[in-house]
Amino acid sequence: MLLVIDVGNTNTVLGVYADGVLREDFRIESARGKTADEYGVLLRAMLELRGIKAADITDSALASVVPALTETFVRTVKRAFGHDPMVVGPGIRTGMPILYEQPREVGADRIVNAVAAYERVKSGLIVVDFGTATTFDVVSPKGEYLGGVISPGIQISADALFSRAAKLPRVEIARPQRVLGRNTQHAMQSGIVLGYVGLVDGIVARLQDEMGFPCRVFATGGLARLIAPESKCIETVDDNLTLDGLRILWERNRANTAA
Repeated sequence: MLLVIDVGNTNTVLGVYADGVLREDFRIESARGKTADEYGVLLRAMLELRGIKAADITDSALASVVPALTETFVRTVKRAFGHDPMVVGPGIRTGMPILYEQPREVGADRIVNAVAAYERVKSGLIVVDFGTATTFDVVSPKGEYLGGVISPGIQISADALFSRAAKLPRVEIARPQRVLGRNTQHAMQSGIVLGYVGLVDGIVARLQDEMGFPCRVFATGGLARLIAPESKCIETVDDNLTLDGLRILWERNRANTAA
């Protein structure tokens, strides 16, 4: 079985693939204070709860946007499962030209998402990833990574509002019943959620105009299913896009190594 690990700033998402099919997935906090031994115990225990033994994990792939945790998870995999993971980074075969001015600056998760989405549609596309930051990544019809946009995530934006406006309460980030709020809670929810929908649709529209080719629009990340129903541009929501991209990259590099 293949274990894939996507280390994000807030959460780490893991998946287990058997014969190319996602069998289990789970999410843990990206706690910078935890040691490799602590993560190892946690991962093995969570796998066993799903009926998967540590010995069943024969390979691993890792993408991380948290440098402080990258080496921690490399050691975790080595100690818990007895092998070194494939780490997405320079030197990894992606099958996708990276046309960024400084390719090393592109987050591993952004490349993984782009690879997974292009593998499905083989056309121009935009991937919107709702994480700690919200990222927009553009792929050409030829399968080239062209670049993208980075904006503050919806939770970061909401937290700034809660902390900087003394008279505004902390509210749940939830879909409002209507645009016009009749009380403070609903007014804030409308501004946070629908305001963010406007940001997403506006940036996607500008990207499509600038690129000059049709783009399919994918969404992934923790709040994708909250924003997508209100959006005019998002076509497909895939919670496991990053996990699937890690599987694809692992398969490409395994084949390359064997060759």
